[in-house]
Amino acid sequence: MQVDIGNALAAVADPGVAEAGLEELDDRVGAAHERIVAGRDQGSFGYAALNLPTETDPAAVREAVEPVADAEAVLTVGIGGSALGAATLSAGLGPAPVDHRVLDNVDPVHVRATLADLPLADTAVHVVSRSGTTAETLANFLVVRAAMNDAGVDWTERTVVTTGTAGPLRSLAETHGLPVLSTPEAVPGRFSVLSSVGLVPAAIHGHDIEALLAGAAEAAAGLSGSLLDCPAYAYGGVAYALDQRGAGINVMLPYTERLEPFAEWFAQLWAESLGKNGGGQTPVRALGATDQHSQLQLYRAGPRDKLVTLLRPRERPDRPIPDADIEPLAYLGGTTLGDLLDAEFEATEASLAAAGRPNVRIEIDRLDARGLGDLLFNMEAACILAGELYGVETFTQPAVEWGKRAARGLLGGGEFPEADAVADKHRLLVD
Repeated sequence: MQVDIGNALAAVADPGVAEAGLEELDDRVGAAHERIVAGRDQGSFGYAALNLPTETDPAAVREAVEPVADAEAVLTVGIGGSALGAATLSAGLGPAPVDHRVLDNVDPVHVRATLADLPLADTAVHVVSRSGTTAETLANFLVVRAAMNDAGVDWTERTVVTTGTAGPLRSLAETHGLPVLSTPEAVPGRFSVLSSVGLVPAAIHGHDIEALLAGAAEAAAGLSGSLLDCPAYAYGGVAYALDQRGAGINVMLPYTERLEPFAEWFAQLWAESLGKNGGGQTPVRALGATDQHSQLQLYRAGPRDKLVTLLRPRERPDRPIPDADIEPLAYLGGTTLGDLLDAEFEATEASLAAAGRPNVRIEIDRLDARGLGDLLFNMEAACILAGELYGVETFTQPAVEWGKRAARGLLGGGEFPEADAVADKHRLLVD
């Protein structure tokens, strides 16, 4: 991964980071890197995520999915980090003969439509819950299991489980003899994409998960104590510094459809890890070139509160644009869709810089297994570095847990005082 922070400097952008500020920031990055190295060496909670590229066993994943290797479709049942990583890998690694669907919401209309559209007898189900108690995941799994029973399908022959070493989901897997993989110890769900949590659908698809981990391992070997030598720290450090200067919104703008789910994955990673103590950037998901036509006006001429992150692979499959028989369109002849997309990328970047709006360019060599592993690892490292600079508990999510307890209390799953807040809601109805 390569990061260009030139358009985030004060010489170009407002807000921007001055050269002197960059030197001071680099000193803080060096100190943060030492804490990150210590956390990795000790396998501390959260920091252990950066060890996954070398600790994840792809052979164990392939063995677990062997009973469903004939699947025509994969259905991931999870939520948040238990689903977004798998969706990101499936899309980013490209077309496969196996369809991948995700149930990460309990919207009954969506669940019914998804199940009605799947060949259940030929679908592999991957159920993911680190705790084994996630209400949305287990509710959806019960619905999927019932649908398979109604269709005359033995769900026990079509299901793979990834969960913690104890809990209801682990007990269910052991009771029914299901293939079961363990979620990595000391790794929050949103940092677990480079484990069985994210890799199972990719393995069923037949993707090169070994190359994915190798790309991530190469990125891990490149972590150093200076943001001027480390793309991950350059991005995390500059994003933090811009937030401190007023750019409290971070727009993730990939220029390839296959990375649109990556923007969703990034949004959870950034929001849930850094949104604490009244601070943290708000991530916004966008897609180039589509959202140039729907959002760029705001980014260029609206409030000066945004960092725009432009992301692309340098190499991609391409398609020529046919010659046009209309003179105003003649300039398109002899070019390709890739040429046009690159022109849109560079024009957007230049447009933002000309308006003094901070933006950062991120590029990977190509969107293949190694490139995607490189990107995912580096963005996790960037987030952890930013958390060190903010001084927050990067790996916890107390606000999310509060909502979980409230919902469980409303459903009769125990006595939780958070549920009382629903009845105490302040109302001002307008009919």
